[in-house]
Amino acid sequence: MSASEALSAIPIALREPLLKEYSSIVQNYSEHRWSPSELSGGLFCEIVYTILEGHASGTYASAPSKPRDFVGACRRLEENTHVPRSFQILIPRLLPALYEVRNNRGVGHTGGDVDPNHMDATFVLTNCNWVMGELVRVYHNLSTVEATKLVDGLVERRIPLIWEGQGMRRVLDPDMKLPEQILVLLATSTGPVNAADLLAWTGYHNSTYFKKLLRQMHGKRHVELASDESTVQILPPGSESAANIVRKTRAQPSGV
Repeated sequence: MSASEALSAIPIALREPLLKEYSSIVQNYSEHRWSPSELSGGLFCEIVYTILEGHASGTYASAPSKPRDFVGACRRLEENTHVPRSFQILIPRLLPALYEVRNNRGVGHTGGDVDPNHMDATFVLTNCNWVMGELVRVYHNLSTVEATKLVDGLVERRIPLIWEGQGMRRVLDPDMKLPEQILVLLATSTGPVNAADLLAWTGYHNSTYFKKLLRQMHGKRHVELASDESTVQILPPGSESAANIVRKTRAQPSGV
């Protein structure tokens, strides 16, 4: 049995968006795409709220919806004393915290006091994992261990596109061309990157050609190369190209 089957008591109009957003959170996190991962966390909260409200009332909405006062609506879920404790207290108190990341941490709106980052994305992923496990446990009357195993098998396991460790980053697709590697590495980095680090991350050894390539990409306005050529930063056209590269890579059948 899959986690999707374990959630079959949830109407398909809510179950499919739930699984889609959860999968998006996991995949974007694995590729170090912090902002999309955190944005999906906000949508995930709205879907889960709609499910809890439907479970309590006995009538599910035909589609996910966002209440005007999200925090107040979650507090009202605590009045439902006939539902499991996690549906009454734990999840309704957790959802506003997850939603806060989307609203006021520089993700869903400009002016947040923190840019999208690994720490916040980890908070979102960890808590969404727990919520999914609890939904599976309650709807299919399983133990926490059994529910966790089902959730672990819910999302297709894919090798992340970027590996990172001890100051080194690598694109894990050995067939990706050098310009594409540069764009993907820059798109998943925050702010300017030292050109020397970027060269090391690609594993390329001809520094002269590498600098020439950066100048060409600068001329195409894919990247911004500093006047002294010491740092490089991705520009919007480069970000768009990087997104297309990632989509193309995802679409390719995996040999794993």
